[in-house]
Amino acid sequence: MKLSELPRRTAATVESVDDHTPNDTIAKRLRELGFVGGERVEVMASGPISAEPLLVQIGYTRFALRRSEAARVRVKPLEPQA
Repeated sequence: MKLSELPRRTAATVESVDDHTPNDTIAKRLRELGFVGGERVEVMASGPISAEPLLVQIGYTRFALRRSEAARVRVKPLEPQA
């Protein structure tokens, strides 16, 4: 599943960041910001127009991402705690 498809307030873990082109600068920057395998991520909110941008929390840091940027991040939703 892509981060851009993740429902709000659903915890997930990052699986990978997809490069759309060789030396994809956006994908590289996302990895530098902490979007790396195993990290917990959550979509906190979305903007009022076309649900852009997405407010995404990874660790204790929040970022505003365009949907096209969030679509590069592959995530796996976490199982609910019993």
